[in-house]
Amino acid sequence: MAAGGAAAAGAAIAMAIKASGVLVRLDAGEFLKVLNRVKDPLVVVAQRRFFGTKYQYLFSYKGLAFFAQTKMPLVLPTGCELVTAGGIWIPG
Repeated sequence: MAAGGAAAAGAAIAMAIKASGVLVRLDAGEFLKVLNRVKDPLVVVAQRRFFGTKYQYLFSYKGLAFFAQTKMPLVLPTGCELVTAGGIWIPG
């Protein structure tokens, strides 16, 4: 039964990755460059506390999801609508 459960979990993860579309991981500078192209973007922000605090950012632009993780909070452009999340899970 354990092997069947592991296979089902693996299949569920694979389906979630397919459903999520394209995810682009960027460093902070490139993330802000793309973010500055968007008028009134919706940005999801989360703090991850595991071996120190990390700040996670996610937004969508032209059908792609852009993600960045930093050690220090980013100064986001004015006009950003922020949604604070408990965490952002990114497929590995």
